Amino acid sequence: MVSKVTAALLVCSALALAACNTVRGAAADVNSAANCAENTINTGYCK
Repeated sequence: MVSKVTAALLVCSALALAACNTVRGAAADVNSAANCAENTINTGYCK
């Protein structure tokens, strides 16, 4: 029983860490798109 609980905790921890990386990556993509849109508005092209 203890090994099953330990395994479940390890799996949940791994999934939580993977989700954090995914959210950070999505935030970086949104930030990049916002910067490109702002550059296009100000200069006429995306750098």
